[in-house]
Amino acid sequence: MKRLVSLFAALFITLVLTGCSSTGRNFPVAHVDEIQNGVTTQLQVLDWFGVAFKEGVRNGNPMWTYQFDTWQSIGKDKSKELVILFDQDHIVRAYRYASNMD
Repeated sequence: MKRLVSLFAALFITLVLTGCSSTGRNFPVAHVDEIQNGVTTQLQVLDWFGVAFKEGVRNGNPMWTYQFDTWQSIGKDKSKELVILFDQDHIVRAYRYASNMD
């Protein structure tokens, strides 16, 4: 019985220490403040942030999503997301950035 308790304790500690995960792709945020609607090009965005985690189309216009989420068994979950909508001329039409990472 003592051995079984020790085994469960070791398993629990292992799960707590390794109980974290992530989704998406981490991306730099240094240039987020430089994005300008009607000015910034799709090539600039690609240069600043790399390949988007997701690509899609909204109302016929390309939309790129940069996303990175982490969660762990102990501690606060963290996430950041940058969504950029381009016009037909490959210029930023609108964007949104949200993050709770320090």
